[in-house]
Amino acid sequence: MCVINIKLGSMHVFRKLMCGVSLRLNKHAGGAKTFSTSPSLQSVMQAWVIDKYGDNSVLRFTKNAAFPIIHYPNEVIIKVHAAGLNPLDVNMRGGYGAATLAMKRDPLNINKSGSEFPLILGRDVSGVIMECGLDVGYFKPGDQVWAAIPPWKQGSLAEFVVLSANEVSHKPKSLSHTDAVCLPYVAATAWSALVNTGGLNKDNCSNKRVLVLGGSGGVGTFTIQLLKSWGGHVTVTCSQNAERLVRSLGADDVVDYTSGPVERKLQALEKFDLILDNVGGEAEKWALELLKPWSGAKYVTLVTPFLRNTDQLGLADGMMRNAVTIATKALKHLTKGVHYRWGFFAPSGSALDDVSEIVDAGKIHPVLEEKFSFSQVPQAMQKVERGHARGKTVVAVAEAQDE
Repeated sequence: MCVINIKLGSMHVFRKLMCGVSLRLNKHAGGAKTFSTSPSLQSVMQAWVIDKYGDNSVLRFTKNAAFPIIHYPNEVIIKVHAAGLNPLDVNMRGGYGAATLAMKRDPLNINKSGSEFPLILGRDVSGVIMECGLDVGYFKPGDQVWAAIPPWKQGSLAEFVVLSANEVSHKPKSLSHTDAVCLPYVAATAWSALVNTGGLNKDNCSNKRVLVLGGSGGVGTFTIQLLKSWGGHVTVTCSQNAERLVRSLGADDVVDYTSGPVERKLQALEKFDLILDNVGGEAEKWALELLKPWSGAKYVTLVTPFLRNTDQLGLADGMMRNAVTIATKALKHLTKGVHYRWGFFAPSGSALDDVSEIVDAGKIHPVLEEKFSFSQVPQAMQKVERGHARGKTVVAVAEAQDE
């Protein structure tokens, strides 16, 4: 008899054991086979879709969207209770990243003509597991979960969504679905930038000085709280009317970018171990001078030309342009003793497991700016499009069952 001893806290090991790594099974799944523990009898659902790229007028409500199907044994179907919107949804509505994302989309989940349409937006989901693939042991029907949905998959502005179990996590017990959905996409993005790219974690962050350029948006407000929970020192830039918000989340120093050249104010401060740039533009010209030289300090920007290059130049030429750009910038700044990196969103259920524990410990709180009903998706999208967010825009898809 084989006994597996899993220590408390070893959630990443447990997740791998229970979810299974079913890449070999996926390669041979083929066709339209399904691997579900409880096949649904539904064939259609309600959703907001787009049938072409454009402005807000392309959004269309339908009661006949195709019900998601479990094609692979490591997938789950989630009944959506709440969906979160991000600036990426507005950009995707207009066609941003279409060429690159088309290469990532699963051919089993696009229509017979090879088109991604009708396309469902929404990158955050909080809801309840409805069905599980046969390889899924970490979840069961009825579990309350949350996830950050990769942009190459159908989104959460629908009654149901299908995801890989490795992209899903148990929702924090202390949050309702409406509050929980404020966090997954920004959490996965910030975690990827700070941990995977920046090399920070709970064990090495104490007293590290981090500058967050653009601290009042979704990624910024999450980053402040995460770094403070790890003992870091956080400086942020934001407008004056956002200062109270970021200070309430734990920011140590706040610099108002609307009251004169922000770089001069930052240059008067002690240098930083890491800069997370949510702003882009002119910041790159002066921000790297704020890092501690020859100390392993890193500048990680989330504002990159990656998808724009592939959209404009095609996949091959765009990737070549990206490689040359990042290599040139990295070498240029390495000669000054600092590291230049691009940060990217990376879906990770295991990262959200860690975030869920920090949330339930009371160290991270969602910042919800405005909630809309499912019938108000166009208004919610307009809200995001206006920018200057002070928290998350949320759509209550199954509001009556929110808790």
